[in-house]
Amino acid sequence: MAAPMHSPSEREAHLYALADNLLFKIERDGERFTLVRTADVSKPVRHERLTIDQAEALLGNWKLRGLGGG
Repeated sequence: MAAPMHSPSEREAHLYALADNLLFKIERDGERFTLVRTADVSKPVRHERLTIDQAEALLGNWKLRGLGGG
């Protein structure tokens, strides 16, 4: 059975909440997102012009690796 679809606003709200939990800042430019993390890293981690799918996947990977990202 497929997972229930969430509205774009619910997805975006979840993205912002997950980013906050993982110490990322989100910048939005139209339909694209930039994720920036400066906490607990030797130099800023920046991922630019991501779709919401890409941003969710990136944050999901960081969540699996833990707050240290490693």
